[in-house]
Amino acid sequence: MALFDSLSGLLSGGAEGGAGGALQALLQQQGGLSSLLEQFQQGGLGELVSSWVGQGGNLPVSAEQIQQVLGSEQLSGLAEKFGLEQGQLSQLVAEHLPGLVDKLTPNGQVPQGEDLLSQGTDLLKGLFRS
Repeated sequence: MALFDSLSGLLSGGAEGGAGGALQALLQQQGGLSSLLEQFQQGGLGELVSSWVGQGGNLPVSAEQIQQVLGSEQLSGLAEKFGLEQGQLSQLVAEHLPGLVDKLTPNGQVPQGEDLLSQGTDLLKGLFRS
């Protein structure tokens, strides 16, 4: 529960600070949800991605898998920007990315269009409010 408590504390500063802002920045940095999911598929995690997008249970992803797919350089840059340690950011992304993808794909398909990023941003703001 200590990690959840730290997450709540980090997010109380709003979307510009903490994990909510980091997840938002990650989506933007990757060019949106489709590009992020493609990167996970190319990283050998297609089965996980399919479970997040599909209409069933979400398979978990580990912090180590997040680090393998996204790379140290990208994660350390985001972690530094949001005042987190790289391992902490990887863990937070691992905990929240499957649920975020699931909510952004309610019909079992990745929606197309530019409005998806703003939907993701709005969803992140709602998820991380105390």
